[in-house]
Amino acid sequence: MVQSWRAEIHLRNLKKSTGFKVLAAVTLNSSSIGIISLLGSGVASATPAIPPTMSSWYVEDVNTSTAYNTGCAHTQFANSVGMRGTVILDFGGQVNSSTLEEINGLQVSDSQVQSMVVAGAEARSLGWGGVSLVARASGLSIPTVRKAVHELTSAEQAEQLPPGRSRQPGGGRKRAVVLEPGLTDAVSSLVDPDSRGDPESPLRWTIKSTRVLAGALGEMGYHVSHVRVAEILHALHFSLQGNRKTLEGKQHPDRDAQFRYINELAKARLVANLPVVSVDTKKKELIGASPGYANGGKEWQPKDTPEKVGVHDFPDPKIGKAVPYGVYDIGTNTGWVLVGADHDTAAFAVAALRRWWQSMGQPLYPDAHQLLICADAGGSNSYRNRLWKVELAAFASETGLSITVCHLPPGTSKWNKIEHRLFSAITLNWRGRPLVSHEAVVELIAATTNTKGLSVRAAVDRGSYPKGIKITNAQLLAAGVRNHSFHGEWNYDIGTQTEMTMSQSSE
Repeated sequence: MVQSWRAEIHLRNLKKSTGFKVLAAVTLNSSSIGIISLLGSGVASATPAIPPTMSSWYVEDVNTSTAYNTGCAHTQFANSVGMRGTVILDFGGQVNSSTLEEINGLQVSDSQVQSMVVAGAEARSLGWGGVSLVARASGLSIPTVRKAVHELTSAEQAEQLPPGRSRQPGGGRKRAVVLEPGLTDAVSSLVDPDSRGDPESPLRWTIKSTRVLAGALGEMGYHVSHVRVAEILHALHFSLQGNRKTLEGKQHPDRDAQFRYINELAKARLVANLPVVSVDTKKKELIGASPGYANGGKEWQPKDTPEKVGVHDFPDPKIGKAVPYGVYDIGTNTGWVLVGADHDTAAFAVAALRRWWQSMGQPLYPDAHQLLICADAGGSNSYRNRLWKVELAAFASETGLSITVCHLPPGTSKWNKIEHRLFSAITLNWRGRPLVSHEAVVELIAATTNTKGLSVRAAVDRGSYPKGIKITNAQLLAAGVRNHSFHGEWNYDIGTQTEMTMSQSSE
């Protein structure tokens, strides 16, 4: 039976001077002919009035209604209705370009990607032998057509995936914890804090890096990489952590009571506009220009030009160390640092207080007759240090001040306000900078400030402060130390008695 039918092939941007091949997949049925896929561009129509097995086609330019008779380069149609076939039409240079059209919901494009998509769809629809046929018809290589089929199949599968997945559930290689039951428990047993004290633990005395853990697991019969070990540790809520300094050791039973006592005295002095200072010695620093000493921290420098310093940190006996003793005024947020070049002794500590009073304290408090000093329990200003008390008595006699000293409880030096209000700011200011001389240390300290308006002054003291000075009982008695009723060893007055001092001493 001869069927009369019409097929429209839509093309885009077809040039007259260029030969053009079109690959179309056509479905034959009892009522209509539909174009399934199309490789090409432009607009044209073909109307044969003969069975599709014949090799003669009439091509009609839809813009000019001009008909052309062209040979069919390749045909593969079956006579029976409902079969699928492929036709290659060579329009030569006869068809004019036209606008983009859409057929059966398919937007046709002349890009290489669209060409591969159509070629893949056609090859897959033809079944066995379709890849070779499409390759010959389209001019594409067989590997390219195979790749097009694979990518089309993968894309369709991806559209069916649940949100957030790259493959179907259950796809891919199984996780190590699934393939090797007991792996999670084995990792946990190696890093569990409760098992660290076990002398039989394989990692009792070794660093527990992920690579070491992976090696230990390998000896236990597990096949796992250090990357998987890290994943298991995170799943077990482990993380890399350093030590935290929170344990202060054995504490005095009156630790908190002493802090409250100091707080009440300090508040009363500050309300009365009297000086309250916190004192301490900062860490001794290595000084020297050649070869120089490394200083902790990092500073902005041109790329690949770090400050070069010596490999070893042996002190230079000709220069010595810098000994910064600080005085921090709590009421005015100001600091004074005396940078010594000798020993950190009680005489040096009081010398720093004396220099502070002369340069900053007295101008700030011209009418002050009392001074409250908050100090650590140890060091050059220790409450057991007799020289400290004798030197303070001399300082009080020189200035006419009544000096009250309150020591922090033993083991609580980090709570001293000078530590986190002055010394921490100094450390940040000179981070990453080698300290080449005492003068450089003074300049860096004097330039220290912070967002809360801290102001610091500093000076060098090259005086000699020998160690080992003995204070007799008579000298200590002559200092006139008056202990408070509450922990008199920590809280005491030195110098001229005043009404406020007497009332505090009787508490």
